[in-house]
Amino acid sequence: MDYTHLGRSGLSVSRLCLGTMNFGWKTAEGDSHAIMDRALAEGINFFDTANVYGFDAGKGRTEEVLGSWFVQGGERRERTVLATGGMSDWPNDTFLSARNIVRACDASLRRMQTDWIDLYQFHHVDLRTPWEEIWQACETLVVQGKVLYIGSSNHAAWQLAAANEAAARRHFQGLVSEQSHYNLLTRHVELEVLPAARHYGVGIIPWSPLAGGLLAGSLERSAGGRRGDANTQRRIERHRPALEEYEAFCRDIGTPPADVGLAWLLHQPMVSAPIVGPRTMEQLEGSLRALDVTLEAGQLTRLDEIFPGYKAAPMEYAW
Repeated sequence: MDYTHLGRSGLSVSRLCLGTMNFGWKTAEGDSHAIMDRALAEGINFFDTANVYGFDAGKGRTEEVLGSWFVQGGERRERTVLATGGMSDWPNDTFLSARNIVRACDASLRRMQTDWIDLYQFHHVDLRTPWEEIWQACETLVVQGKVLYIGSSNHAAWQLAAANEAAARRHFQGLVSEQSHYNLLTRHVELEVLPAARHYGVGIIPWSPLAGGLLAGSLERSAGGRRGDANTQRRIERHRPALEEYEAFCRDIGTPPADVGLAWLLHQPMVSAPIVGPRTMEQLEGSLRALDVTLEAGQLTRLDEIFPGYKAAPMEYAW
């Protein structure tokens, strides 16, 4: 397993991040524990969760599954870089008020039966709460030892700038990571988010690295009778020409499409670790294969031809 620093921080994380969204409701607790044990054994030390995961089994259920895994000992907690964040839809338990940040953090700590969170993430931008209030609450959590680093998710470039400029005025570290929707099919962050992340030393953690399965051989699966739901079929049809070229490219180089999609992200200089969200052990094993895939310059160019990206703004649209 290769490791990298998360953004400009001194925190070392594995090049794959284990997403736990399925644990505790789509994946049984025992199977979830087995997947986490295997991930740790393979060198994946970066685990991502959120306080709403669990869904049908109840919000917070996934954090409880992590907690029951941590208390088994064996340095499971000490060896894991734990990322979580607070989301809710109830007044005063919403977004990034100081009240919600502090209370949601304490609730996550209780569910996960741990004393600290390595990376506390803002899972969505809050345009109504000033950064001064947000950073005051985070500073308190850091001083208390409950949180070590702060990250964001789904933030625009100007919001990364506003956040880190406000933090700098307070002599606070600010954001060290940004979780963004980024894959071969969805490359909008290349316009401004990635340049801003580079400027501020913010590591990128892509979510949905395989575009909801479209980059994992969706045409081949569909041809074999595994058609998926109606929404998936509509997305396949919308992108069919590019997907046909993509899957042909993968066949030509003898590498499964899912491995190529993950490997492409690992070749992007601002990417710290794509989030893989296995439901089964087999899916985790499949994700691990991507670590051994090296894409040559010509192959990367071909992928850019199939799925055109963006130049950094304003070069994309100005002379």
